[in-house]
Amino acid sequence: MLIILAFIILFHITSAILLFISSIKNEWWVSKDNTIDLWYHCNSTGCYDLPGSATSEAAYLQTVQAAMILATMLCCVGFFVFILQLFRLKQGERFVFTAIIQLLSTLCVMIGASIYTAEHLNFKDKTYEDGNFGYAFVVAWVAFPMTLLSGLMYLVLRKRK
Repeated sequence: MLIILAFIILFHITSAILLFISSIKNEWWVSKDNTIDLWYHCNSTGCYDLPGSATSEAAYLQTVQAAMILATMLCCVGFFVFILQLFRLKQGERFVFTAIIQLLSTLCVMIGASIYTAEHLNFKDKTYEDGNFGYAFVVAWVAFPMTLLSGLMYLVLRKRK
């Protein structure tokens, strides 16, 4: 039981780290000399706000920002709820509340990454069209199945002695 518990905790912490990396790093889109994340575009001289990111025309970008922040927060809250439930649940009960929080985090990651996938060219200048998705974008998609598996593990897991 201790090995399973350690594996689940490690899996959850790894998911949270991946969510932090994908939300913070500026490598969602990489072109020749520039990188773009959810908030800034950076080049060799510095990082600048995305043009028009605060307008209603870029509502999808704001949705991606909110979804990724919410996913990260829910993942962290889910971990603390799991620790609390670990000491509060009666023997034989399931970690349903933790599973629900983690599955909501999964939903937020999926929403954020899929909206960015569909709309990533709409908020960039024409100079960024010849780029590729960066590692932070890939990390966000890797965090999706990890948070999903973590949520499903919590759903199946029962408290034992």
